[in-house]
Amino acid sequence: MHARIERLLDTALPELALRPASALRAALREGYGVRDLRRDILAGLTVGIVALPLSMALAIASGVPPQHGLYTAIVAGGAIALLGGSRVQVSGPTAAFVVVLLPISARFGIGGLLLATVMAGGILTVLGFARLGRLIQYVPFPVTTGFTAGIAIVIAVAQLKDLLGLDLPHPPEQFVERALAIARALPSAHPSDLAIGLVTLALLIVWPRITPRVPAPLVALTVAAVLAFLLTRGVLGFSVETIGSRFSYVADGASRPGIPAVPPRLVLPWQFPGPDGRPLGLSLDLLRALLPSAFAIAMLGAIESLLSAVVADGMTGTKHDPDAELIAQGTGNLLAPFFGGIAATGAIARTATNVRAGARSPIAALTHSAFLLAAVLAIAPLLAFLPMAALAALLLMVAWNMSELRHVRYVVRVAPRSDTLVLLTCLTLTVVFDMVVAVVAGIMLAALLFMRRMAELSGTTLVEGSHPHLTEPLPDGVVLYEVGGPLFFGAAEKAMAALNEIASRTRVVILDLSDVPAMDATGLVNLESTLRRLRASGVLVILSDVQLQPAGLLERAGVEPDGTHLTWAASLEDAVALARRHVTRREASPA
Repeated sequence: MHARIERLLDTALPELALRPASALRAALREGYGVRDLRRDILAGLTVGIVALPLSMALAIASGVPPQHGLYTAIVAGGAIALLGGSRVQVSGPTAAFVVVLLPISARFGIGGLLLATVMAGGILTVLGFARLGRLIQYVPFPVTTGFTAGIAIVIAVAQLKDLLGLDLPHPPEQFVERALAIARALPSAHPSDLAIGLVTLALLIVWPRITPRVPAPLVALTVAAVLAFLLTRGVLGFSVETIGSRFSYVADGASRPGIPAVPPRLVLPWQFPGPDGRPLGLSLDLLRALLPSAFAIAMLGAIESLLSAVVADGMTGTKHDPDAELIAQGTGNLLAPFFGGIAATGAIARTATNVRAGARSPIAALTHSAFLLAAVLAIAPLLAFLPMAALAALLLMVAWNMSELRHVRYVVRVAPRSDTLVLLTCLTLTVVFDMVVAVVAGIMLAALLFMRRMAELSGTTLVEGSHPHLTEPLPDGVVLYEVGGPLFFGAAEKAMAALNEIASRTRVVILDLSDVPAMDATGLVNLESTLRRLRASGVLVILSDVQLQPAGLLERAGVEPDGTHLTWAASLEDAVALARRHVTRREASPA
């Protein structure tokens, strides 16, 4: 059967260089039996148990009702697993998105959030078809570590409201204002919520050490819900806020607590409510206003999903297809909003759980989505009893794991000061402003520091007389100028500066480019300018041992030997021989 499916996929998509479902095809091609299916189903059920409360908690943290997180994991999680390039990656709502999605939902409503997700899906799909998946690996480690740690701080502080049961109905969007508002609201803390939150947090920490086979969120949240239910009915004055007390839905004309026990249904994203509670509508001005947010979702989704795929590769020994994964992530984010889903990406924690549970193929992630669909249909009324403080405790654990404090400490302790500066800058900007500002500023700062390092590494040596690689000294009037490292815009002016000062006392300049692997437009312009100055002074320039990329660039620019002022040599020995003959002819010619 799997061979037949593989042939159908190959036949249906014969001409595409980028084909979807590359991970599923690879798993089927290698042989997929009943034992593999059993392992995938068990792994998918395990991940589904973890994802059930987490998807709801992340939706709530993003400013939308909890069922939208479940719809995201069902629709986007299933589509991405089916079409993706990573065998064991699990996708759905993630904590990293919270800092991006919450301001969008607050400003544009759930309709605006869903529409921005559709736009982000289109951007991700284009990135995949443009084969830009591998460019993510060039995002510096201090940048990803910095904004990830910053996101963790923002998420953790945001959970204090529900963990403590604070009377803060409309907390500010910005971190500083939110933290100050939480601090001012501390006197309104509710002991019942705090007690349930602390019990949940303790179980989340302790349970994996007792028996890691049973997911800690399942135990912790079940105990929290049962305990809250019993204490509310048995202890006078004990009450906690739950999903059922905060959220409701309308069915048959009546408002009911919790989440609806219905599957995701097809609805146009712009028909969902906007910030005023009425259908959002669709207009060019709205799309223009949402474009920066969509770009932020797409960039974070690309980075997060491909980093998760890399983690999965390291755990399984497989290799993902980054471009197919981007196309799948884009497709998932295009589809999910039409069924009420918010932004989705690869989830590192759920992917790691999937691997540890024995997943072999994308069928495990498909099983996880099917389990969540079954849970929505079967136990939606029970989910209404989950305490908000327990979900806040779960997100606090997610934030702690996400912060990767050991990586932060490692970079600060051993990395160059410039990398530490990049990390702390990204962390601070993420907390004070947002992730988009942090990533853009971090990449720009890292690029500038990289250019400075490369300029420092690009060395030049001016040789007159003897040279260790030559058997005889250079003739009088001949100088050897060695350039080491890329001749690019960060180092070109420095590399060419010395040549502009020796023209008056030199007959021949041998420019040794054997250690120049690459040259950019700025390097070319500086080299051409130097060649013109030397030509005006009557100096012969010999370009020695030019590598392939610089040679091609010089050829396209029309920098060709003329036999009088410019010539090329295949090696340093040949260049010296040409220089010697040139000097001899000059000396022999009449004045």
